[in-house]
Amino acid sequence: MTANVRVALLRGINVGRAKRIAMADLRDLVESLGYERVSTALNSGNVIFTLGPKSKGDPAFRIERELVKKLGVSSRVTILTVADLDQMMRENPLAAIATDLSRLLAVVPATPKDHEKLALLATENWAPERFALGQSMAYIWCPEGILESRLASVILGRIFRDCVTTRNWNTMTRLHELSRSPG
Repeated sequence: MTANVRVALLRGINVGRAKRIAMADLRDLVESLGYERVSTALNSGNVIFTLGPKSKGDPAFRIERELVKKLGVSSRVTILTVADLDQMMRENPLAAIATDLSRLLAVVPATPKDHEKLALLATENWAPERFALGQSMAYIWCPEGILESRLASVILGRIFRDCVTTRNWNTMTRLHELSRSPG
């Protein structure tokens, strides 16, 4: 059953005033596309769903298009599978050193090319922060907080603006749990 489960991460939803949408509207939108067992998580643009017989095409593209069409909101959508989340949980070397999981971020690139861009950051010294690159994601530890983080500002700033989305480790752990028993 988990092979059909997908987690959609919407970039910037419910952050600031510009991209606030009701999670019920987001659920309805995803269901209207033929996806099943749709649920939202943590009121921040995270949607868990299963592929159904009526769901055709690329879910990220379809959700992005319908967000604009039906809700008037533009957002980059990144889709993760349960296998992606399993790998993320296994490979994060910074989880062992993080003392506050809200300051540990998973950085999810939109495309493999975006992942390659993130690799450039691995050559720099970010102390006291830490950066680690996994097979398909990156991880950053911001011991002094995300708002104070030089590394987070680089990743969330102009260079990587629409190339990545981030979630803190508490959120990713919760999405991983929910993806194993959707709906």
